[in-house]
Amino acid sequence: MTSSKQDRRVIKTKKEIRQAFTTLLEEKSFDAITVQDLTERANINRGTFYLHYQDKYDLLEQCENEILEQLREIGKNLSVSDLRSLLKEEMYFPLFVRFFECFQENALFMRVILGPNGDPSFHGKMKQVMLDNLWSHFISKMDTSKFAIPIDILTTYVSSAHLGVIQYWLNEGMKQSPKEITTILIKIITKGPIEAAGLPIHHDSK
Repeated sequence: MTSSKQDRRVIKTKKEIRQAFTTLLEEKSFDAITVQDLTERANINRGTFYLHYQDKYDLLEQCENEILEQLREIGKNLSVSDLRSLLKEEMYFPLFVRFFECFQENALFMRVILGPNGDPSFHGKMKQVMLDNLWSHFISKMDTSKFAIPIDILTTYVSSAHLGVIQYWLNEGMKQSPKEITTILIKIITKGPIEAAGLPIHHDSK
């Protein structure tokens, strides 16, 4: 068997294992899943499973790391100047769209791993990737002493709010396109939730 055929076979087998893993996570918690469950659902033998993964924990880690690495790669292309100009014009940001396209491509796994049967620690990993992008591209280039609110509160709010939108979008069946959900998110970022919702803001005059 040629190397390319072997590579395709490995990719196909790992894909089948991960699909089996994802469907099992829809049915029961990670703790309740066994290697036997995985091999029966993927229709492979235990030896084949252990050729690719040490155990179910290794499988979980590899699945999560693949998505996190995709997000990091997308984040490397963020441009401060481009983002500032787009925010002023309230336009969607193409790279933000790419983030949501990545979530869409991995929708089933993302939905279950962020859900009640998934991995609670993945929430923290996702937030950290968001914070790393936010810090390396924007905050590190600013004089944070001039911020009107504590920087740790700001970054916590931003990462938590974004993750909440991602979860909602996935759980509701991705009714908006990646471009549409990005446009909504940009509007909330630039205007704040109250003004973005179209609610009037009254200021008492003295």
